Amino acid sequence: MGRSVRGARVLVTGATRGMGRLFAERAAAEGAAVLVLWGRDTAALDEVAGAVARPGLTVRTDAVDLDDLDALDAAARALLAELGTIDVLVNNAGVITSNAYFWELRPAETTHTLRVNTVAPMRLVGHFLPGMIEDAPRAKRILNVASAAGIVPNPRMSVYAASKAAMLTWSDTLRLEVEQAGHRHVAVTTFSPAYVGTGMFAGTRRILLTPELTPERAVDQAWRALLAGRANVITPPTVHVARAARGVLPPRAWDRLARFFGVHRSMDGFTGRR
Repeated sequence: MGRSVRGARVLVTGATRGMGRLFAERAAAEGAAVLVLWGRDTAALDEVAGAVARPGLTVRTDAVDLDDLDALDAAARALLAELGTIDVLVNNAGVITSNAYFWELRPAETTHTLRVNTVAPMRLVGHFLPGMIEDAPRAKRILNVASAAGIVPNPRMSVYAASKAAMLTWSDTLRLEVEQAGHRHVAVTTFSPAYVGTGMFAGTRRILLTPELTPERAVDQAWRALLAGRANVITPPTVHVARAARGVLPPRAWDRLARFFGVHRSMDGFTGRR
C-alpha cells in the first residue's frame, strides 16, 4: 500500500472518539478518497465528519450498533452496494462493561462484550474480505485492534480479556489463511496495546515499567504497521517480556511476578467508559 492510503476507500468502526477518531483523521490527512465512519452516536459522527472534511474526500457516516448483528449486516450490505468493495478496514470499536468479577457480571454484559469485540469484527470481515480478494492486485489492508489483555491474564476484566484473546487468535489465523490462499495483495495486521489513555480505561492503576500509551502514539504504531502490512504489533515492549515470562515460569511463579508489577490490581480503580 506504500506510505499512505491516498485514493483508498477506508472504513473505521468506533470512529467518534479515542483511537477511532484518530484513525479517521489519519486516513483523511493522507488523502483517502472515501472515508466511512461507523459509530452509535449520529451527532458525534456528524461532528467527526465535519472535522475531517476536505476537498476530494467523500465522507459517509452510518449509525450502527455493533451489538445488533442484523443492523451490522444491513449496513455492510448497503455499503457494498454503493462502493463495490473497500480497501482498508479498521476494526477499532470495543467495549468493556465494568471491573466486576466474572460471577458478578450480568449475562447480558458478557454477550454484549463478545458481540462487539469479537463477533462484529468477524462478521465485518466476512462481508468485505471476498470483495477485497477479488479486487486484486490493488492493495488491501485489515487492521484488527486486539489488546495486551488477550495475552496477559488480568483480574476484573475476564470477558474483555477473553474477547480480545479470541480477536487476536482469529486475526492472526486469518492472516495465515489469506497468505496460504495466495492473496498477497491483502494484509491482516493485529494490534495489541496495553492500556491506552482514551478514557476507556480511566482509573486503572499504573503497572510497573508499563506506561500508559497516548492515543496518538498507539494509533501511529498501528497505522504504520497497517500500511506496511505487518503481521502483529504488541506494545509497549514490556508486554513481550510478560508474554515470554508467562510462557516459561510455573503458573504460581508468574502470578507472584504479575502481582509484584501491579498487573493484578491494575483494574481495581477502573472508572472508564462502559
